Formats: sequence, structure tokens, C-alpha cells
Amino acid sequence: MENNYKLRYLSLFFEDANEIASYIRDTLQNPIAAQRLIDDVEKAILGRLQSAESFAKYHSDRERKDSYYTIRVRNFTVFYVVLTEGSTKVMEIRRLLYSRRDFNQFV
Repeated sequence: MENNYKLRYLSLFFEDANEIASYIRDTLQNPIAAQRLIDDVEKAILGRLQSAESFAKYHSDRERKDSYYTIRVRNFTVFYVVLTEGSTKVMEIRRLLYSRRDFNQFV
């Protein structure tokens, strides 16, 4: 099956991922768990790339220009949107947040 989506990450996603991995690695002193989480997040994102829009949309309290989708990975949630740029669809990864947070203030 041909991949229909281009993948793009916002710098905010990388900031979230670095902060989470640093906390697990340094504060919790578990570098193996930190690396495993990052690997699992990457695997989940790449697994979603083939059919990014075939999942339920995330319903927010705020009105948004673009619909958000989520991917759950352990106790974390990846937020992404699908954008159309000409004839290309782009899966844009925007945030990685701890799942027990109030998402409405972040996304």
C-alpha cells in the first residue's frame, strides 16, 4: 500500500518529547525507559502514517481551524492534524503530552 501522507513535526513536539525523556532519564533515573518511550512514540506515529484520517477526531472545547487526532502511547498522548497542501496531505505532529493533563489548555 502506498503512503498517502507526508510526515512533519513541529518543534513544540520535540520540546515536549525532550522534556519527558529528560524527566524519565534524569529525575527518575531510568534511561532505558526513556529511550523505550521515545521508540514507542515513533513506532506509533509511523504506524498511523498510512491512514492518518481514519481514526476518531479529538473533540475540544475550543473551535479550531484544523481537526486534531490523537495517538495513545502508554501514559502519553500524541496530537496531530492532517493538512492539505496542494495535492499532498501532511500529517503534522504537534504535541506529546502526559495523558492525565487538561489538554484544552495545551492544544
